[in-house]
Formats: sequence, C-alpha cells, structure tokens
Amino acid sequence: MLLVSLILALRSIRRNLMRSFLTVLGIVIGVSAVITMVTVGNGATLAIQNQISGLGTNLLQIRPGQRMGPGGGGGGAPPFKESDAAAIASQIGGLLAVAAEARSPATVVLDGRNWSSSVMGSSNDWLVTGNWKLLDGRTFTDDEQRAGAAVCLVGQTVVRELFAGRAPVGAFIRVKQITCEVIGSLASKGQGAFGNDQDDLVLMPLHTLQRRITGNTRVNTLLVSMQDGSDPERVKAALTQLLRERRKLADADEDNFNVLDTKQLGDTFASTTKVMTMLLGAVAAVSLLVGGIGIMNIMLVSVTERTREIGLRLAIGALEGEVLLQFLIEAVVLAAIGGMIGMALALGAAIGLANVMDVPFVFDISINMIALVFSAGIGVVFGYFPARRAARLDPIEALRHE
Repeated sequence: MLLVSLILALRSIRRNLMRSFLTVLGIVIGVSAVITMVTVGNGATLAIQNQISGLGTNLLQIRPGQRMGPGGGGGGAPPFKESDAAAIASQIGGLLAVAAEARSPATVVLDGRNWSSSVMGSSNDWLVTGNWKLLDGRTFTDDEQRAGAAVCLVGQTVVRELFAGRAPVGAFIRVKQITCEVIGSLASKGQGAFGNDQDDLVLMPLHTLQRRITGNTRVNTLLVSMQDGSDPERVKAALTQLLRERRKLADADEDNFNVLDTKQLGDTFASTTKVMTMLLGAVAAVSLLVGGIGIMNIMLVSVTERTREIGLRLAIGALEGEVLLQFLIEAVVLAAIGGMIGMALALGAAIGLANVMDVPFVFDISINMIALVFSAGIGVVFGYFPARRAARLDPIEALRHE
C-alpha cells in the first residue's frame, strides 16, 4: 500500500511540475538558509579558535594596567622588568616557557626599499610561547642575547615587502638608526585574532631593542606558556601573588596588571559565535514554517480539484486510511524533495561564502540530516489536515462535485 501511495503521489506531482516547484520553494529556501548559516557559523567559530590558538600554546599574556584595551588603566602602572620574567620562570612550576617582550614601531630599510613594521625585543622563548616556527636560518645564541647583538629574525610580510624574492638570511637591514644582520626568517602565521598581520614583524634580542632603539629597560608584556595538563587557575593565582609581591602592592591595593588567558578568550569568542549562529539559524528556520503553510495551501487546492477522483476511489472500496495516506505521502514527498534541493543549494552556498569570508568549510552531516528530517516533518504536520479532509469526504457528494 505504501508503494502504491508513493507512486500515486509522484504521478500527481509530475502532472503539475510548476505548481509543485512553487510549493516546495519555501522549503528549499528554509533548508538551504538554515544549513548555510550553521555551516558558515561553524567555520567562523573554527577560524576564531585557530587564530586564538595561533597566539600561543596555553598562553597567558600579562600587561601593566587593570584591564586590556583603551582606558585600561595602564598609563600610571609601572612597566615590567626582565627580572620579572626570570622570577616567574624560576619560582612557578608547570610552565613551558616565559618571555619578556618589548616592542616599538620602526621603519625597516633595505636597498632603497622601506617598510613600516613592528620591532619586537625578546628571547628565543618568545618563539616557544607564540608557537613560531623557523622557516630558514637560526635563532639567537646566548652570547647575542646577553650582549645585545645587532641580529634579527624577520616575518614573511617583511620578507615579501623588502626582499622581493631574495633569500633574507645573511642580508643586512636598517632598523631605525641601527643596521642588523638577518639570521633567520619565521614561518607565516597569517592574520591574528584581532585582524592584525602577525607576519609583519622584526624580532631582535631584548637588550638590542632596549639599548639601541627604545633607550629604556621597559618590558611591555610578559608571555607565559603553560605545560599541557597544567591547571590554569593555579598558575594564574601563583602569577598574581608573585607579581603583587614584586610590585610591592598592599593587601588593600588593586592589581596594577592584568592576566589574559588566550584559551578562555578563544572559548568566549567561540561561544559568542555559536550563539549568533543559532540565532541566525532560528531566524532562517521561520521560512520552513512559511513553506509548510504553502504546502498545506496547495494540498487543500489539490483536494478540491480531485474531489471526484477521491469520491470514485471511496465508492469502489478504498478505505479512509488509504486516501489519508495517499495525500499525506504526497505532502511528505513534496517537503522531502524541497529539503534535498535545499541541501544541495546550501552546500554550494556554504562553500562559496566560506571562500569569500576566508573561513574553513566545516561539513556537518548532523545539521543536514536534521534539516532534511525537519522538512519531512513539516510535510507531515501541514499535510495532515488536507489529507484528513480528503479521507472524510462523502463519496456521494464527491461524485456529484463539478
């Protein structure tokens, strides 16, 4: 009986192809919109998580001031010192690397070409905390770090803008008023979590930057990379206590520094993106209800048009349940066809948007199956009333219908 009802439903749909297409258009739009929004949202969430993890492995960033960003209260807070990083590394367990970082904007010049970049001063541990890989050359020696030698590593943006295809290792570039030898180049990391170009940098020993460029011993940031399995809360509590002691803060004084856990930052961004994705998906799902109303409307019209056919079937012995099943299957088939077309359109739209937005394409089979099942459920819900109306027609009155 199911097979016969399915064949009758397909024949009815084929007889009115244009009307059937317009009927399922709402379902097509709804399914494709929901799947596209969720897929692109998942890709954006993954992109944010990747960008945050690119800042470093289990990384804590410590800066002067009571909070991050403009107006963070860092103007009157004393900067850190290199000895603060050494104290953290020696007195707190569970750490992978600790790096003191100072930075300054500077114009980098090579053979008449110049480029405005950011100059970092730190140690080899800076590469560990930031998950940086060396593409070519070598890192700093201990003697170069202690003496403040005029050597540097360059990011790929600086390589592209200054070297024009030449190998950077061994070249000499001018950074502000000093000339330094390029001893290595860093592998590309691309755009950062805040839209910045992570590859636009020149890295030199901390003492080199302090003595020859900034002229002071200030440290802007302390970077602390925790070992896998370390308790972030315990480490942050120990860091806070140690820095309060070193900065001679009384019990009643507020911290004049802030500790940012990049993992927590990534989780916050990811959860926010997921909420927005769910909201957009819910809004898009409204069009599924509109499509269901369209199916019910057309099925009611179909019942009216086929009243004599229904009356004839009932008169020759068809049961109410069989007539009900025929029209119900027809509604479900329409909705399911719309769902499958919507899935195909969503696949193309999601791939296109992922490329335009430069986010990963994340195919989630579960959301596709849910959308398809939901569209079929729409057919059941909104097709039941017209099907029941057809099954309850009086055969005598139906045969008299013109």
